[in-house]
Amino acid sequence: MKKAIGLGLALFAIVSCKNKDQFTIEGKLENAGDLKQVLLYKEDLLIDSAILNEDKEFKFNVASPDATFFYVVAKDKNYLLVAQNGDDLDFHADFTNQTGEYSIEGSDIADKLKNYNQISNKYGKVFLGLQNQFQEKVSKNPAVKDSLERVLLPIFEKNMDEFGQASLKFGQENKDNLAGFYAMSSLDVSKYEPQLLDYAGQIKGKFLNNKPVEAFLSRMDKIRAVAIGQIAPDFEAPTLIGGRMKLSDLRGKYVLLDFWASWCAPCRQENPNIVRIYNTYKNKNFTVLGVSLDNTKPDWEKAVRADNLDWNHVSELMQWDSKIARDYQVESIPSSFLLDPQGKILAKNLRGSDLEDFLKKTLK
Repeated sequence: MKKAIGLGLALFAIVSCKNKDQFTIEGKLENAGDLKQVLLYKEDLLIDSAILNEDKEFKFNVASPDATFFYVVAKDKNYLLVAQNGDDLDFHADFTNQTGEYSIEGSDIADKLKNYNQISNKYGKVFLGLQNQFQEKVSKNPAVKDSLERVLLPIFEKNMDEFGQASLKFGQENKDNLAGFYAMSSLDVSKYEPQLLDYAGQIKGKFLNNKPVEAFLSRMDKIRAVAIGQIAPDFEAPTLIGGRMKLSDLRGKYVLLDFWASWCAPCRQENPNIVRIYNTYKNKNFTVLGVSLDNTKPDWEKAVRADNLDWNHVSELMQWDSKIARDYQVESIPSSFLLDPQGKILAKNLRGSDLEDFLKKTLK
């Protein structure tokens, strides 16, 4: 019995003698060709490099007292992992895999991240298949480009929606780990704003000293200020016809606050729909205020006239440096906010029939 106990203690000593002051990544890149080096980034900071041996194997020993994100970078391929001191991780990837599939094992969080990667790869393969199909057919017959886009776009959007729902489900089931955070932070905030704001509130105080989490929480605080139900921040800016105008000058009306630019093709494509809706509802206490992200007045003015945008317009003529755009957390255009007569945000990014349906219900 003593011998058995002694053997058990010896085995325990072997199993538990991990280096608690650093973690280890042992990896292999199959089919890496003439690749000779891989890099290791901690978040966005390069911290180490390793030479591949003749079997395309490498090893990193790195210190990180807190769990955070690392990237193994091989040329144009980025492989994400989460690690902290005490972890012994095994990494494996086929360098030629187009969707960037890889495996990372050796910790609980690695298993979680592996599960999410499987979800991501599933939808990534569909996207890659659509992309290859489009490029192949257009290269053979450029005339089919527009018709093919109309056929493939709904499939692409359905795939993206399903990926978003799967990411949301995974994130909500993994609120206690960084794999769940990674899934949630991959969501499009314009589509999942309420869920992301709720998630931000739930993880506040967790994952301390983690820069990506801190950046996410800071961003959500800014978005919360222009969330549905909030009073839209007032601003004053130069108008197209001279002088200045405040958003609050339009209090008492329903206002579509429309961020756009003359150089934005999707904005110009949406403009006829806004013109039609404006003309339908302008006598029902509804108006539009265009906020242009142009940087030259002639281009701005020419587009307003060409598209028959017969409503008020303002612009700081600073493109993405516009303070108004920053205050409203506008990261892409077209982007819009529908305000009630008191200036409260009722909805965001309603386009096409969605905007008209909302107005039909609201403007009675």
